[in-house]
Amino acid sequence: MIEETFSNGEQSAASQLIEMALAEDLSSAGDLTCKALIHSDQSATVQIVARKNGILAGSPIGCMVFAKLDAKVRWDAFRQDGDRVFPGTVIAKVSGPLTSLLIGERTMLNFMTHLSGIATLTRAYVDAVAGTRARILDTRKTLPGWRLLEKYAVRCGGGTNHRMGLYDGVLIKDNHIAAWTESSSISEAVKTARAKSPRGTSIEVEVDTIAQLHDALQGSPDIVLLDNMNIENLIEAVSLRDRRASGVLLEASGGVNLETVARIAGTGVERISVGALTHSAPALDLGFDWP
Repeated sequence: MIEETFSNGEQSAASQLIEMALAEDLSSAGDLTCKALIHSDQSATVQIVARKNGILAGSPIGCMVFAKLDAKVRWDAFRQDGDRVFPGTVIAKVSGPLTSLLIGERTMLNFMTHLSGIATLTRAYVDAVAGTRARILDTRKTLPGWRLLEKYAVRCGGGTNHRMGLYDGVLIKDNHIAAWTESSSISEAVKTARAKSPRGTSIEVEVDTIAQLHDALQGSPDIVLLDNMNIENLIEAVSLRDRRASGVLLEASGGVNLETVARIAGTGVERISVGALTHSAPALDLGFDWP
């Protein structure tokens, strides 16, 4: 199990998204089906059940959905985020007014299936590189407004967060070098970025070729991103780094999937970033079942 703490920032992001989701579902008219068919005094108990193998993420948000709808709803969790679940695993029991349970069902499942899908895909990548020194990282390829929650789900799956945004780390990409008017030297860009950034800021730079890596290492970056390099070039890059600047971390990116990630990790890079963790993870099938 990966033990993860749901931070105040993540709770705030979840709260805003839940309010938007419920408003989008209910508008000003409310749930017309429940109004037509369900008596206001009816109560019920349902179970949140896994229908596929996976890793749980988003359980606190499920609880928050029902708390926003109705203080009378009770959420009893039997599994924690980061737990592995199997078909039939009961994740939580939810009890309270039936109308509130039915109104919250889809919103709760939308959050939990999406985030659990991210955690599940992340764990598959983490397991694929087990025994190497490579860590699996996410990217900024997240849904607007969902970044904190999606990156939380990556951690639930055993992955590592890259920078949260443009505000908490420098990543000099090819477009930055192309647009920079002072020089075309990658090492000079690294040195300039370090001089102008707050003390302690991580400085990362992207390169596409071994020649560019030679240049970048002269600037002493903290991390070099090796973009779309093949296995042979990755091996050469690690060897060059080991000889020239052993303290610099190497990050592979581009062309990474579950078929290639183990070979990439075997080259000796310390970091592998995978955009698919957040932009292409299939939802984990969870059910809202009557016991």
